[in-house]
Amino acid sequence: MVLNVKKSRPCGRVFIPGSKSHTIRALFIASLAKGRSEIANPLISEDAMSAVDTCRALGAEIEVQDNKFIVDGFGGIPRTPEDVINVGNSGTTLRFGLGTAALGDGVTVFTGDVQIRKRPLEPLIKALNNLGASVFSTRNNGLAPVVVKGRLKGGETELDSVTSQYMSSILISAPLSEGDTEVRLTRLNEVPYVEMTLWWLDRQGIVYSNNDFKFFSIKGRQQYKPFSVSIPGDFSSATFFAVQAAISGEEFVLENLDMTDPQGDKTVLAILEDMGAKIDIRKNEIRIKGNSLTGREIDMNPIPDALPAMAVAGCFAEGETRLVNVPQARLKETDRIHVMCNELSKMGADIKELEDGLVIRQSKLKGCRVNGHGDHRVVMALAIAGLNSEGDTIIDTAEAINVTFPEFVGLMKSCGGKMELMDNDR
Repeated sequence: MVLNVKKSRPCGRVFIPGSKSHTIRALFIASLAKGRSEIANPLISEDAMSAVDTCRALGAEIEVQDNKFIVDGFGGIPRTPEDVINVGNSGTTLRFGLGTAALGDGVTVFTGDVQIRKRPLEPLIKALNNLGASVFSTRNNGLAPVVVKGRLKGGETELDSVTSQYMSSILISAPLSEGDTEVRLTRLNEVPYVEMTLWWLDRQGIVYSNNDFKFFSIKGRQQYKPFSVSIPGDFSSATFFAVQAAISGEEFVLENLDMTDPQGDKTVLAILEDMGAKIDIRKNEIRIKGNSLTGREIDMNPIPDALPAMAVAGCFAEGETRLVNVPQARLKETDRIHVMCNELSKMGADIKELEDGLVIRQSKLKGCRVNGHGDHRVVMALAIAGLNSEGDTIIDTAEAINVTFPEFVGLMKSCGGKMELMDNDR
């Protein structure tokens, strides 16, 4: 599909849907527990349903209700799936699935879509093998398809966690291994996402020690307990509305966000405020009103998912904006550094690539046809650019939005944004 976007100034009140990161963690931990858990207000998207299908394949019974998942877990011992598990486009599901399957006695095969089959897994594969599992890439290239055979025993390993998902996968599975686990990190990107995983372990009473995110020790032979939880709103999704308000001068009121939640992307609000936007944080809502923005240097390592949207913000900020220290952005659904540089350049942006980020100077953008590259965050970021550009912006592969934020177009339209999803042949 294509998304046709016209210049407009949406504003208003928006209820932000549940966090993808929390939803997937909740699903895996509930599945690993013995007993029934209830997950209220989850994100319902393609990535979340990939996690549901994966946990079902490993033995969980999951009922999907209107705004709730009911999960009957398999008590720490996953079954051997009847077929290959296809995780679709969900990298989180794939990485968490490898660790979970390693707790079982059978053989599990994971694959995914064309993007997933290009995303690196080798450091996690090596770590799981060091901890007693037997994991290998079918093409011997550190990519999916991947075969996993348990059982995870514990032990010692080093880990180059270029994506936080590697460390989070081990943190979720290691408490249920046969022995204690020690992980020495040679690198850890995206620390807030590991903090989120630890938040879940703390809720479960899991025993571990954390030495400044450089060394973890996790006690084995522990158990997860069933729980009831309400998933908070997703700051990664809220980023697009916050950036739209900041660069347009209009105001959005965002509901269902909790500033006490460990999600790293909440820092986008402080960054936009530092650039000049007006942010008012209240008990049940956050107000973002645009003002003249000024460019600055931003360390994006903790918040790589915000890079596409912040690249757009940089186009409308006076002076120069530098998005730095985020080499892992090249390893997401796409090489987001290269893709955002290329597509915003088509619209007239003064932008260049760094090895680990982008340099953007204030630019006057013009609508044109751009490629979303099948990357949900790229599509939504280009839509924000289109709302603030003269002429029509037509974005290919717009169906990718369904991976994490199916409501994006409808919510933006309800607030006055001029955008329309259309079939490619129209």
